[in-house]
Amino acid sequence: MRKLIIVFLYILIWKVGLTQKEVTVFESGKEGYASFRIPSVVKLPNHKILAFAEGRVNGGADFGNIKIVLKSSDDQGKTWSTIKVVASYGQWQVGNAAPVVDVLDPAYPNGKIYLFYNTGNVSEMELRQGKGLREVWYISSVDEGTSWSGPVNITSQVHFPNGEMDGRKYSHEKDWRTYANTPGHATQCMDGKYKGRIYIPANHSEGVTKAHFKDYYSHGYYSDDHGKTFHVSKSLNIEGSNEATAAFISNDRLIMNVRNQPGDVKSRIVAYSNDGGESFEAAKYDTSLPDPVCEGAILNIGKRQGKSVLAFVNAADKANRNNLTLKISYDEGLSWPVQHLIDGVADLAMAKKDYTAYSDIIKIGRRKVGVFYEKENYSKMVFKSVKW
Repeated sequence: MRKLIIVFLYILIWKVGLTQKEVTVFESGKEGYASFRIPSVVKLPNHKILAFAEGRVNGGADFGNIKIVLKSSDDQGKTWSTIKVVASYGQWQVGNAAPVVDVLDPAYPNGKIYLFYNTGNVSEMELRQGKGLREVWYISSVDEGTSWSGPVNITSQVHFPNGEMDGRKYSHEKDWRTYANTPGHATQCMDGKYKGRIYIPANHSEGVTKAHFKDYYSHGYYSDDHGKTFHVSKSLNIEGSNEATAAFISNDRLIMNVRNQPGDVKSRIVAYSNDGGESFEAAKYDTSLPDPVCEGAILNIGKRQGKSVLAFVNAADKANRNNLTLKISYDEGLSWPVQHLIDGVADLAMAKKDYTAYSDIIKIGRRKVGVFYEKENYSKMVFKSVKW
């Protein structure tokens, strides 16, 4: 009996140790912002963590006076710095922060951080109607996010809009209207033919507005020269493919995992590329990854028997934004045998309808990740360390 009690206590302690207590990073209604949305997170070579969010000044809407704000942690997410604005555009919208750390540029052996983002002067619906403009920019930092460069406009390299903003005019036959980075982290290829490639998953709407969001398509853009020039990938073949996340995998390939905006199939869309994300095989719905029409995040966290090990996190629920779940794949996204519920509620009548929503993920250590996510009807963003 004594041995059984000891074993039980050991298992209990082990299970409790799987997940670090959540830490609130941003809380709506505080620090000068009515709402914080759209998390993204990266870990630097020195293990410092940078967490980004959209600081929405006047309310929770997707369009308005919105800035990109940053907090950092030096102790694996247990404590966080004060808030800092890193990107703004007057009273206009700045959003869809997609950070990545370039660790392969010989000019910056300690790493260079890129933060890609979008600006806009009208709402998403107005954009789909051919009004207004979305642009694409990046800023960079070589001192761990303490200071940042001036903004670099790369719209003409990665977007095909018709519109004008502050004297900048664009005219393209493709007529891309909406445009948004991932949201979440961007990624870099660490080996093989495309070693050093920086890749940003994105989406756009194309041409006249279609029912059920069929004017949306996912795509990506990338740089092979450490941010000097950029190129656009081909789009996925599924109408309505929207917010995307991507990871490089073995043999010069890339996997893209995508939100299905029409919601006719409540699961993620998955597409593989054999050329580092320049083009894609036919995209498919992955019914093993349920999704309530929300965002998700995928990350390469190592290798096992020559194949990339992937971590994926999303609100794994077909009905509501709830049940944030971590899943692990040992076969590069073909199956997900390891699953851990990170946060969720069984009785939605006793809680907010959207309990857990957008999220992003970093690798903290061996069999340990950090998840940065929205919680309790977007009232706060929290960070949680999870062992798997």
